Amino acid sequence: MFLFSGSHSEKEKVTGVMEFETLLEKAKKGLVVRTDSRKIQDGECFVAMPGTAVRGIDYIPMALDNGARYVVAPESARDLVAPVVEKRAVAVYVPNPAIALGELARAHFHIMDRDLKLVGVTGTNGKTTTTYILEHLLASSGLKVGVLGTVNYRWPGFVMDAPLTTPDCWMIHELLFNMKKADVDVAIMEVSSHALDQYRVAGLDFDAAVFTNLTQDHLDYHKSMESYFKAKSKLFAEYPRPGKSAILNYNDPYGRRLLAECETGIGYGIGDTDLVEQETGPRPMVKGRILSMTGKGMEIETAWKGKSWVIQSPLVGAFNAMNLLAAQAVGLQLGLNCKDMRRLSTFPGVPGRLERVMNDRDLDIFVDYAHTPDALENVQHTLKGLDFKRLITVFGCGGDRDRTKRPLMAESVARYADVVVLTSDNPRTEDPAAIMDDARPGLKRAKRVIENPDREAAIAVAVTEMEPGDALLIAGKGHEDYQIIGTTKRHFSDKEAALKAIEEVYS
Repeated sequence: MFLFSGSHSEKEKVTGVMEFETLLEKAKKGLVVRTDSRKIQDGECFVAMPGTAVRGIDYIPMALDNGARYVVAPESARDLVAPVVEKRAVAVYVPNPAIALGELARAHFHIMDRDLKLVGVTGTNGKTTTTYILEHLLASSGLKVGVLGTVNYRWPGFVMDAPLTTPDCWMIHELLFNMKKADVDVAIMEVSSHALDQYRVAGLDFDAAVFTNLTQDHLDYHKSMESYFKAKSKLFAEYPRPGKSAILNYNDPYGRRLLAECETGIGYGIGDTDLVEQETGPRPMVKGRILSMTGKGMEIETAWKGKSWVIQSPLVGAFNAMNLLAAQAVGLQLGLNCKDMRRLSTFPGVPGRLERVMNDRDLDIFVDYAHTPDALENVQHTLKGLDFKRLITVFGCGGDRDRTKRPLMAESVARYADVVVLTSDNPRTEDPAAIMDDARPGLKRAKRVIENPDREAAIAVAVTEMEPGDALLIAGKGHEDYQIIGTTKRHFSDKEAALKAIEEVYS
């Protein structure tokens, strides 16, 4: 049965095929586009997305049954799609439906036609902390700021938990549209490698993009470090708004690669840049120097274009100095000046990022999201440098994720911890004992190891182990308030587990 209305062109009626530019015009006039065939309503457009596990073209019949009037499909699948769509809807064939979705979302929401600055932050570690610091810097300077990140999606008057670090493409555009309706000046977005590889940020123009670092993670998906890097580099190579600022970590070898490739690259980091510039060529640099660091925070000097200034921050750790420098570099590109940077002294920290668990026993307990070898290295190195008597570290490895990093994570823990407590993280559909078996070879050099696959019980054991002057690090989950066992997501908080253990031990 034909579903064409009288408003359709003769070409649509006769051939059932539409040019993509015509569909874009319909999106501008309000056509709703979806990628979930179950949610399609009469008259809407279904985009058959490419997928790693399933193919969008397999769901075209369901979309048609639910009333799809337009179907966007890959040109390469025309012969498969045409007989299914024939006489039921209008087909639009494109090279890549994921990119097409971004263009349709851009047309529908008109985001890029609005005065909204967009900043993307990518990298293995530091994305969340950098976005929080930048949010504080911009907001305290009088700007209205929105954030799409790992913890939540938020702007003044709105907050929702984040199911994904970077949401799907249509949702991103819709969230940015709602930010602009709320008069947000700057939107800051964490951009994951998965999102870049899957073109979830298609249709967006970034005013500034930050690269924090690249260390081993997600190789279950990307297969190699080079492939992982190529996915990250898309933020700088494939979203080239003219004059976009590329803020790149010159202390990281992958950051230096990008710095050499990006004409608008701006380096940031700690230490002299003479050797860096031999590798990258002359580039503007935001250079930092840590003047002091104690358990109470740090004092850091920043230099940019002949000017220098000093800020004091309650954050600790060289990695947080890098995050502070990245945020300052973005702020400078968005029009802030060196005096504005003093506002960073009042930044309190990030939930789940070396977050202190306040307790009435004055125990030094920290929760941190570190779940890669590099992140575990950094956070433990920081705590070991703060003159605690001993370091006790609780950690586990995620299930259904990169198995090769498990012994590497364990090696990082063993290098620093005086007592290692090996447990579960989110085991998902893997056997927790098997995950621990994968990690155990990395603990050969550990001073002392305690094992318990029950995370709550492991945290309780760690609290019991504490002596005056010790620091306890509970790593891996940070801000998360859940644990995934099998396919069940249950409430679980490392902070709550630690406080419960303190109450039981000292009651």
